[in-house]
Amino acid sequence: MEIETRRVHIFGVTADPTGVWTAQQARNLLMDLGERADGFKFLIRARDGKCGGGCDGVLAGADVRMLKIPRSPRADAFAERFVGTLRRECLDHLLVHGERHLR
Repeated sequence: MEIETRRVHIFGVTADPTGVWTAQQARNLLMDLGERADGFKFLIRARDGKCGGGCDGVLAGADVRMLKIPRSPRADAFAERFVGTLRRECLDHLLVHGERHLR
């Protein structure tokens, strides 16, 4: 999520993310951004071990610094608000019949 523009980038969905998978998603993000990637200095990420390693290396190659969110309930307020809005405005009014239907 770009805080300034409120633009959200959604890429692949998987039930079993791995380090290799997240690194590929980082590559996809850079490809999607194209020349706009030069304007990004930081990417704030969760402390999950799957996000590190390859993902950090891919983004470091584009001069984007990875920052882990602190262990604080309000640290990821923008993401939490976005997820809450999606739930209230979209998913509360939709009966999901399975993973394929949700995608």
